[in-house]
Amino acid sequence: MTIVRRNTLNTTVSPSVSSPENLAEKVIEAERMHDVLLLLQNLINSEEATVKLILDCLYDVGSVNLINQKLRLKPLNRVMKLIARMSKPVFRTLALNWFKKNCPQLITNWLHTQVTFKSIQKKLEQVAVEVAELQPYPIPQRENLSQEIRNLRYQVRWLVGISIIAIAALGITTARLN
Repeated sequence: MTIVRRNTLNTTVSPSVSSPENLAEKVIEAERMHDVLLLLQNLINSEEATVKLILDCLYDVGSVNLINQKLRLKPLNRVMKLIARMSKPVFRTLALNWFKKNCPQLITNWLHTQVTFKSIQKKLEQVAVEVAELQPYPIPQRENLSQEIRNLRYQVRWLVGISIIAIAALGITTARLN
């Protein structure tokens, strides 16, 4: 089953949309939402320390949960948690740049959807559903994909092993130098 959304532009012009009153309201609405965007950007710039603290908290919780979920071996789990703690400053820098660039617009769009008060029925009318019979991959292609997946998993295991050895060597070298 494939869900295809129609373009959000409405091809039929209803009389209520083209009235000068509604056009003026739409212009005012667009200006006010732009004001919200600017205010959010200003808030993020002025409260950068708070944003950093929020991102730190999210990183701490998310990294531990992800490592616990993906790595069941205790020694490997502990090593990865140490690596995650050491990589936190890099994450903070990258996440802060992403946050400043994307979040004001995302938050503004979300707030705009909250104040438009469109009913669920109207949203359902905008979505067209097209049912298409899905063709599975041919058997040779499926085998190629499963072989590729096996090869990738093998490479990941090697990389994890090499990373652990490199980190252990770095730790031993650091310990001997001290």
